[in-house]
Amino acid sequence: MAPDAGTGRATRRSDPFAPLTSELIPVGDGHDIHVESVGREGGIPAVYLHGGPGSGCQPDHRRLFDPERFHAVLFDQRGCGRSRPKGGREHNTTPHLIADMETIRERFGFTRWMLVGGSWGATLALAYAQAHPERVSGIVLRATFLGTRQELEAAFLQSLPRFYPVLHEDFLAVLPPEERAQPHEAYFRRILDPDVAVHGPAARAWHDTERALSEHRPSRVRLDLASLKAPGSLPSTPFMEAHYFANDCFMQPNQLIDNAGRLAGIPGIIVQGRYDLLCPPATSHALAARWPGCEVRVIDGAGHILYDPGIRDAVMRATADIASKLNQNPSA
Repeated sequence: MAPDAGTGRATRRSDPFAPLTSELIPVGDGHDIHVESVGREGGIPAVYLHGGPGSGCQPDHRRLFDPERFHAVLFDQRGCGRSRPKGGREHNTTPHLIADMETIRERFGFTRWMLVGGSWGATLALAYAQAHPERVSGIVLRATFLGTRQELEAAFLQSLPRFYPVLHEDFLAVLPPEERAQPHEAYFRRILDPDVAVHGPAARAWHDTERALSEHRPSRVRLDLASLKAPGSLPSTPFMEAHYFANDCFMQPNQLIDNAGRLAGIPGIIVQGRYDLLCPPATSHALAARWPGCEVRVIDGAGHILYDPGIRDAVMRATADIASKLNQNPSA
């Protein structure tokens, strides 16, 4: 609902999920962040944090928020989506993203807001909440990723060969034999190499392997090795992921789990796919054990992505449930 300029009465918009605002906000260092807001002014403040790192917000993400209850902000992180410069990795670290969130929060005049994010979005949500717990009213996470090298190794070096051994063979086959002992370092180095003949095949292989791990029922469980070197567009997320992962997500070792106590008093719900091979349930439960007031909701028959069966509905339900808690206790 929005007030009619002539009568002052509330009028119903034809598309309640259409953006209220959409703009590029300069945040310094040559970066302009694309920010949009949805819902209604005066609603519960919230922010959506997309995954990757390196993807961006999609129109469907607006629908995670009830437009009658929320005033939600969605933004494309530095170098992502509609933000500029596209793919820019200079001055692009976790502390930079946390500072950008503060810039956005202040621009909208929110004293506190709810954080909603999954995978890398969960990482950023936790990092922000631990840096600014007084600015966070509640948190909804999907698929907890703590930003550690151990999690990446568990996914690509343990789960991958255990569940998709032939895909694991393909994944290693992209690398020369002398680089296969430390495949993560080799992939990151190759993806960040300026030569397209080096980074092109590596970026495609990383992207396709990660996608197979992210879906409960992936459509492809092999790499098309012959097509990896073909000319054409490349996926964007591997480049930002390599930049962040090669630098341990610009955080201290075990930072998010060690500082989980700072989340005490912040209500939280984690939506967790039972068969998530990238961010397994054990990680969410380990975080919840150190976060008083956090609940883990496991979704059977689902893996990692938002659109696996039951995940999206559970995120929407969790977001509504946190909102109800805030209405019952406005000072929370």
